[in-house]
Amino acid sequence: MNDGTITLPWLVIRQDDNGNRYRVGRYATRAEAQKIADSLDSRGHKQLYWVERIGQNGSSSAD
Repeated sequence: MNDGTITLPWLVIRQDDNGNRYRVGRYATRAEAQKIADSLDSRGHKQLYWVERIGQNGSSSAD
């Protein structure tokens, strides 16, 4: 990775009523991702939203 690369290691994940998971977006900071997840969660739908961090190897881990 060079200095000109933008890193977006934080994901917002959505899980629907049927257990299907979708990536909503990628963000630079945990706070930014959590703000989006909280905003979506507050809409009152049955979907579940959470934040995960992408590891150096490209895999994500629940946070």
